[in-house]
Amino acid sequence: MLTITVPASSANLGLGFDCLGLALDLNLTVTIGPKTNTWQVDHPFGADIPNDESNLIVQTARFVDPDIPPHQLVVKSDIPLARGLGSSSSALVAGLFLGHYLVGQTINRHQILQEAAALEGHPDNVAPTILGGLQLTDENKIGVQATPLPFPKDLVAVTFIPDYSLKTAAARAALPTTLALKTAVHQSQHLANLVAACYLGDQKRLMALVEEDQMHEPYRADLAPEFLQIRTLAHHLGLAGTYLSGAGPTVVSLVTKKQADQLLEAINGLNLNGTAMVLAVQQTGTTFTGSLD
Repeated sequence: MLTITVPASSANLGLGFDCLGLALDLNLTVTIGPKTNTWQVDHPFGADIPNDESNLIVQTARFVDPDIPPHQLVVKSDIPLARGLGSSSSALVAGLFLGHYLVGQTINRHQILQEAAALEGHPDNVAPTILGGLQLTDENKIGVQATPLPFPKDLVAVTFIPDYSLKTAAARAALPTTLALKTAVHQSQHLANLVAACYLGDQKRLMALVEEDQMHEPYRADLAPEFLQIRTLAHHLGLAGTYLSGAGPTVVSLVTKKQADQLLEAINGLNLNGTAMVLAVQQTGTTFTGSLD
């Protein structure tokens, strides 16, 4: 059997609103079983997630070709729903890879990026799930472009996932419709320096710059109160690098491997309602294992 594995993604990294995304080693897998008369999607997510052709993964696969023969699919995922870790983007990307594979097409990641961005509405989550690592995205007249940024090998993501969900629409509604010129200048200057820090390998500077956002995090902080709690806690430990993952409510702190256990223990000591874990950056993007008989 063939298994498609798609990583989670953490968008924005503070300053990179709708243009930066980081792949994290928390995965969705889709195992392709035999052909069936109708689509059958076996999953552990309950009745709210369809198990037939209306499932998002199948719908997306049929976007590639509506005449794809139905198969049995077994879906598993460590990516929590509506937590700011790209669960819907990962499902969408899995569906596109599934569709292209089943119609016998050569897997073209650039083409899949265009399709995924068009379906998702923006590329910051889908680019890292497809390509891995830290991706800087741009939408222009010729389509979506993704530029891989060097990411310090010593950094990991200490990740706190609250027990509650936060819909992207609600998080978007919290944002202002305009920004002051001073804020826009601050954002552009610091984002440019964050990109430079990646290329220079200056992880200390990168960790500090991650906390410089003035565009969205100040307006979303009330929706995810653990965010500022964890950032303040990290500062007490002398650590920078904490940001709101995507639209939230998940909180990510980029720290060195040596610092990760200390911060993880401290977060657990807060007794917050949620799960804290250390995640590596996933560098390969979507992968295939096995074969389809």
